[in-house]
Amino acid sequence: MTAVEPTPPLPTPSHTVGPFYGYALPFPDGGRIVSDGHPERVTLHGHVLDGAGEPVPDALLEFWQAAPDGSLAGAPGSLRRDPVTGGYLGRDGTGFTGFGRVATDADGHYTLHTLPPGNPGQPHISVCVFARGLLHHLYTRAYLTDGPDPLLDRLPAGRRATLIAAEEPHRSYRFDVRLQGEGETVFLEFP
Repeated sequence: MTAVEPTPPLPTPSHTVGPFYGYALPFPDGGRIVSDGHPERVTLHGHVLDGAGEPVPDALLEFWQAAPDGSLAGAPGSLRRDPVTGGYLGRDGTGFTGFGRVATDADGHYTLHTLPPGNPGQPHISVCVFARGLLHHLYTRAYLTDGPDPLLDRLPAGRRATLIAAEEPHRSYRFDVRLQGEGETVFLEFP
């Protein structure tokens, strides 16, 4: 009698990432990485749009960035609950956290209040997008200025423009995320 080698299991297909996350993952002041009164505070805002240019009202975006001095430490415990106050330990209203999580509103709009990033090279804010219909979340970057950068330098001008936030009055920047179609945002692949 010969032993039969078991057949290795096949991978299961991915499932879409939402919209269940809209009930569990957003948290109060998730878009406030720095306090309202900070003199260097900037606002990054925009819309998440589908392939037809329609707003995605139930997307979730996560943001990570370096502090203005280039450090990546941030305030620990941004998502940990304080058992006494019910607030969030890393969100004391004064410290820079370096992390934000924002749901889009009914018009597909999001707003993030932060400090200008100080990454070595070309400063950027890392963005992760979760939305219905996506099998995997998408990674991209929002650059507040256009300048020399190893990633940007490899892109054609039209594609490069999808990563550059448009400067607006009052220390504000607009960064729309187009999931597909004309003007699709450049998305990054990580191994």
